[in-house]
Amino acid sequence: MKRLIVTADDFGAAPEVNEAVEAAHRGGILTPASLMVAAPAAADAIARARRLPSLRVGLHVVLLEGRPVLPAAALPHLTDAAGLFPANAAALGLRLVASRAARRELAAEITAQFAAFSDSGLTLDHCNAHRHFHLHPVIGELVAQVGPRFGLHAVRVPLEPAAVLRKVAGRTVSPLAALTLPFALRLRSRLATAGLIAPDRVFGLRWSGHMTRERLAGLIRYLPDGLSEIYLHPATSAYPGSAHGYRYREELEALVAPEVIAAARDCGVRLGGCADFFSSETAAARPAAVHGGEAPHRA
Repeated sequence: MKRLIVTADDFGAAPEVNEAVEAAHRGGILTPASLMVAAPAAADAIARARRLPSLRVGLHVVLLEGRPVLPAAALPHLTDAAGLFPANAAALGLRLVASRAARRELAAEITAQFAAFSDSGLTLDHCNAHRHFHLHPVIGELVAQVGPRFGLHAVRVPLEPAAVLRKVAGRTVSPLAALTLPFALRLRSRLATAGLIAPDRVFGLRWSGHMTRERLAGLIRYLPDGLSEIYLHPATSAYPGSAHGYRYREELEALVAPEVIAAARDCGVRLGGCADFFSSETAAARPAAVHGGEAPHRA
């Protein structure tokens, strides 16, 4: 059976993102969103999620290019002079390995982000991290340790099978997937030890910010059996702090495109969030099969 999670990252980053998440869930195939709890529009995202009970919401841990939950003064090894997390993942990653103080601050901030999500009153569907920074062994370890205290059951592991990409777009190379492969395999092993679950495969690395309707429909048609996740970055337009070159509006349009909805319906794909597939406690809200003339969403 083909089961699919279609996720929007950066929920809460800006009103433009939140508007797109709501539109793509109501009128397209989007099933969960990953919330940045300290982002400028987080309160608006939470309010929208409360109005959309079928939208699953998880935590998008932010440790790069964002504002912390804790006061910056409590995180001198993690933040810059402006009180923000840095953009340089390599530099911060090395600091986490070399500095015990940085690791203590990291543990406190990750715990604070999980606590802030809990305070929202939303049910925690999953966890992942901005720019996949949870692939860093120190961060992945803390997610595995801290998350279950807040009800975490599922974590994204970005393992993207090149064979499926080739079926969609011919010969294609994903440097990011090759670079992150050993870290992703290690993360999957650590999560399994902690009793946490991950989708079998994830799509979005190669075409991050450039997931067209043709690519999205193609991925759905060539999905292997089992549980897959496709993540996107939809927004109604670019916004302050958005990534250069990302085609946000195009990704929103892909999520609601008739041919994408038809691909999910015709392939008999079951759509849902992590909780729909992993938790017996969500039996009352199980994902519906996409067939006939039914829209492949549950809003």
